[in-house]
Amino acid sequence: METTGSATAAPLAVLRLVIVLVVLLAGIMLCPLGRRIPAGWVRRWARTIVWAAGVRLRVTGATAPTGGVLLVANHISWLDIPLLAAVRPARMLAKAEIRRWPVAGALTATSGALFIERDRLRALPHTVAKIAGALREGTAVVAFPEGSTWCGKAQGHFRRAVFQAALDADVPVQPVHLHYRLAGGAASTAPAFVGEDSLLTSVWRVVSARGLVAEVEVRDVIAPGSHRDRRALARAAQPPLLGPHRPLLVETRDADVPGTHPNRPAQARTAETCPTTGSAAWVGRRRPVAS
Repeated sequence: METTGSATAAPLAVLRLVIVLVVLLAGIMLCPLGRRIPAGWVRRWARTIVWAAGVRLRVTGATAPTGGVLLVANHISWLDIPLLAAVRPARMLAKAEIRRWPVAGALTATSGALFIERDRLRALPHTVAKIAGALREGTAVVAFPEGSTWCGKAQGHFRRAVFQAALDADVPVQPVHLHYRLAGGAASTAPAFVGEDSLLTSVWRVVSARGLVAEVEVRDVIAPGSHRDRRALARAAQPPLLGPHRPLLVETRDADVPGTHPNRPAQARTAETCPTTGSAAWVGRRRPVAS
């Protein structure tokens, strides 16, 4: 089964790339306004990015609630972020090291992102408290509880820590299931941002794809108090398995995987032959994340 799809003509792909960059630049210029930007503007901006990339957006399911809510979704691509913003503008969780990046760090901070220290278990209670505080203020917060991106033909399990913030703040959880396919119906791995891919490589693969469809399923909201602990809550929010596909298990060391801790022992990792590159690629950008 072809999962990347045929490529569109190079001039059209270049045009799409230029428009995406222009729209992104417009959003970056507005970042200092932070949460003062109307939610409707953010939604239109996010949908414009998806359209400019040549991707058709299909949103189904319930309407995300207003007020404080934890939005959780499976993670495949950089494109997931504008897809979720098209559903409900929210504060993103970002790893703490991004704050130190030139230009991008300052812009991310002014956008209202919540920075978390993913490699320090001691920082976990503070992180949960910070997320819970934002939720209590009536803010929507977006999290990808898998802790990594996946190829699109496999997925990880939701880690539990972030769900404690929803319990502490007594706010609903809004599960969202993201899926990319070709216009003909076959699942597509073209948008996947995994393994040794650079961001530019992943963006180019998206803008040069033909007939790419992004499906956003907004599932039923999980009401506060309906689950006794974060384990049960994470299990309820977990999207359904992706069918009969079974990825290949291989052994590697964390030091061999970008973004992971160099002192962790060798352990099993999930990998597969990902059609986006035609060679073995990591299904997930694995990182040590507390559960």
